[in-house]
Amino acid sequence: MTQYAEIIVDVPTMQTDKPFTYKVDEHLKDRITVGMRVVVPFGKGNRLIQGFVVRIFDNAKYQGELKKIISVIDLAPVLNEECLKMAEWMARDTFSFRISCMQAMLPSAMRAQYQKKLVLLSKDVNGDVKTFFSGENEKDFDEQKIPTKILGQLIKARQQNKVEIRYLVKDRARVKKVNVIKSVLTSAGIERERAALRANADNLKRLLNFLESHSQKMISQLQVEKETGLASGVFQTAEKKGWLVRKKIEQYRDPREHLAVKRTVPKKLTFQQNHAVEAVVKEAKNENATVFLLQGVTGSGKTEVYLQVIANVLMNKKTALMLVPEIALTPQMVERVTSRFGKKVALLHSGLSNGERFDEWRRIEKNEAQVVVGARSAIFAPLKNIGIIIIDEEHETSYKQDNMPRYHARDVAKWRAVYHHCPVLLGSATPSLESRARAQKGVYRWLHMDTRINKQPLPQVTVIDMRQEAHFSNNMIFSKTMIASIQQTLQRNEQIILMLNRRGYSSFMMCRDCGFVLKCPNCDISLTLHMDTHSMKCHYCGHEEPIPHVCPSCNGKRIRYYGTGTQQVEAELQKIFNKARILRMDVDTTRRKGAHTQILNKFGRHEADILLGTQMIAKGLDYPNVTLVGVLNADTALGMADFRASEKTFQLLTQVSGRAGRADKKGEVIIQTYNPDHYAIRLAKEQNYEFFFRKEMSIRHQGVYPPYYYTVQITASSRDEGQAAKKMYQIYGEIKKHLSSKAVILGPTPQAVARINNRYFYQIIVKYKRENEMFAYLDDVLHKSQKDERNGIKIMIDREPLSFV
Repeated sequence: MTQYAEIIVDVPTMQTDKPFTYKVDEHLKDRITVGMRVVVPFGKGNRLIQGFVVRIFDNAKYQGELKKIISVIDLAPVLNEECLKMAEWMARDTFSFRISCMQAMLPSAMRAQYQKKLVLLSKDVNGDVKTFFSGENEKDFDEQKIPTKILGQLIKARQQNKVEIRYLVKDRARVKKVNVIKSVLTSAGIERERAALRANADNLKRLLNFLESHSQKMISQLQVEKETGLASGVFQTAEKKGWLVRKKIEQYRDPREHLAVKRTVPKKLTFQQNHAVEAVVKEAKNENATVFLLQGVTGSGKTEVYLQVIANVLMNKKTALMLVPEIALTPQMVERVTSRFGKKVALLHSGLSNGERFDEWRRIEKNEAQVVVGARSAIFAPLKNIGIIIIDEEHETSYKQDNMPRYHARDVAKWRAVYHHCPVLLGSATPSLESRARAQKGVYRWLHMDTRINKQPLPQVTVIDMRQEAHFSNNMIFSKTMIASIQQTLQRNEQIILMLNRRGYSSFMMCRDCGFVLKCPNCDISLTLHMDTHSMKCHYCGHEEPIPHVCPSCNGKRIRYYGTGTQQVEAELQKIFNKARILRMDVDTTRRKGAHTQILNKFGRHEADILLGTQMIAKGLDYPNVTLVGVLNADTALGMADFRASEKTFQLLTQVSGRAGRADKKGEVIIQTYNPDHYAIRLAKEQNYEFFFRKEMSIRHQGVYPPYYYTVQITASSRDEGQAAKKMYQIYGEIKKHLSSKAVILGPTPQAVARINNRYFYQIIVKYKRENEMFAYLDDVLHKSQKDERNGIKIMIDREPLSFV
């Protein structure tokens, strides 16, 4: 009986959610199953592309000849039934293509890479075609790099069936293999070989001594080379002599090998911790997909709650998934989970190499790891029989993906929880307004932890009005209070964390003669001065140019630099506290793999007194010797045209304040601001989340913003500003016909930064409660957008954007 397969294909130029039917050859029948990747011909030219098998069946109601599957990439399915269903849901929910959702679930090493080859079919070719092949039967083919004259002859040769184009699908996933050795000599054999060696054969004698003490053991050759100091050639010689056998075996790349892990045991819980653990464990045992919001002040012991819930789930033979905002920035969390559960833990995050991610994914898929800790994309970890999903710092914006598929990890977690019949635990000291409102309405179950586990009070917070400071100080980076507190903390041999949410040296360059500001040639944003590279950089597109010494506009020399960045603060700190050991942590100092961990480990060993950084140092750090936290410019986000600006500011200030006084020593926080009366700063000083929640909810209600309304953002971008604007006005005119009078439309308007990387961005925002017709229209916009893309216009649809900027 003929077998057929429905396949979602990865068409690089035109995505489609419609599965295509292919015939399965007899020799593939026993190999192919749903969820595997295959290579199939597609289109008139029969180019080869990758696809995912979503259905296999025996009867095809199709008139005509069906194309056949060329080959199967996988030995086992890479997407299980859950993943295929989840991809279908995500595509609808996030206005994405199914193929994009499927690929998002796999490590980058397993995504398709395409290569085009020109193959010689006949020897009867002359001239430039013969020269092009240079005696070979196939050559890489890129039309853009071939002269027009030769390209014309190649096209003619193809029409005559003398050459053909083949599209190769390359699987980038590679397992790591290492050489291992095993002695085949007996003790007597080793003695005979030793006696037969020349007197000066020192290396071979050393190898024999090693083999004598490691008989019949399979050992990594690299390990033996390190222990003995022998070169690889010695082992080749020994193999020829018949002393040992060598072979290659697969070895997982281990991202945990550099972690300082000591096994830990569960801690005694406080009453509130114990209540939280019991509530979640009960729902896990009853297999209920309950969503919990664990709202606990900084230092209240949320991590220990997570660990004990995970331990309970593992005891019941289930698995656990835990997300953190950005795992490369929170190595302490990784160490705590690994210290408790050892080799049961797998890591998935952007700080790993492609090979490491691939190996960790395979460990999970093979059930060799039962606990997954990772950042946003780890929500797709191929765990089976999940018993708990935990999202730490659930309010963080990094849980939202900013390109297709534009999913929020929290929504995917809730979908998977329903599928696996398990609870979701959302934890935060400052929950997002959406989560907090759902908890208040009873949609989420609300758990509280109001006191720190060490019974210490929250740190005392002082707000410094920098407007007043300007009257009696020339130093506008540090207030007198900040300088005095840093000095006292250093004298007590305690540590300090300073946060400034702006990297670089200065924010912008301006000519004081004509007012010219040096801007990025590709984006509508000023360039930032970076003294370490002696350049002006764009933080949007990466453009870089030398520091000007004369004004490009008027040739004036009165150039000044305004605003303060982390580099300038570091230089000023070193000048004032010349004996202090300072570490800077921002995007510029953490580009190398493992740099985050190195900096934080160094600070943890007290090899530095001051840790200076951007908002990446506000999350998850727990150092008992940190007693002073300073925020140098609390106003950074408040000036942005973002309806969440106050919420983000309050959350950031509360989070970073929680880094102080986490052990037995009293903590102190100093916040410098030009807006001391702003409610977000005033309530962050009081660490009064409940009052902030009521105040912000009232403002959101008046402004018709989430969580009272849902939102969707539609953006058009093009290198031609007029083209982007025209498209946005066209969509605006059409979408109005599909909305009720209760919906609110903002725009069309240019985005806050209207040009990025030489593309102009226009947008509309729709605020709504129930608009069923709109979703069908937006789905149509998504599919038609591919034709617009051929004309250089990109359309993006973002459901529940975290920012309109």
